[in-house]
Amino acid sequence: MKKTLTLALVAVTLMMTACKPKADNGAATLLAEIEKLYEDGQYGTVLDSIESLRMHYPKAVEERRRALRLWQEASLKMAQQDIAVTDSALQAVTAQMQAEQRIYERNMLGVKKDSLQARYEALIGVVRMIRKRMASSE
Repeated sequence: MKKTLTLALVAVTLMMTACKPKADNGAATLLAEIEKLYEDGQYGTVLDSIESLRMHYPKAVEERRRALRLWQEASLKMAQQDIAVTDSALQAVTAQMQAEQRIYERNMLGVKKDSLQARYEALIGVVRMIRKRMASSE
């Protein structure tokens, strides 16, 4: 009886071990695709694909760990791109505001400038937070 139980446990362990590479292989394949998307600068798609990896391969620990780093890097790149766009818009609105002679239009540009300034500062905060998390996960 004891020998049969041991053989059954060994068989189950072998079956589980045999199945694991297939699951990890799918996760590894998806991670390779995610890395390619990152290299191509498709950061939004990277984030969506990492969500898919997390959902479909919850036990692929190593792939998920590597994907976390890519998640942080892609989020950082997206925030940095958004900062650049926001900064350009902020500079353009500031120049328009300084050139505007009419009070109402100047005030409306001031409101737009304030909104862009708040967005810019929030994005800077996001970048700081991402960098801090990246440093703590190293």
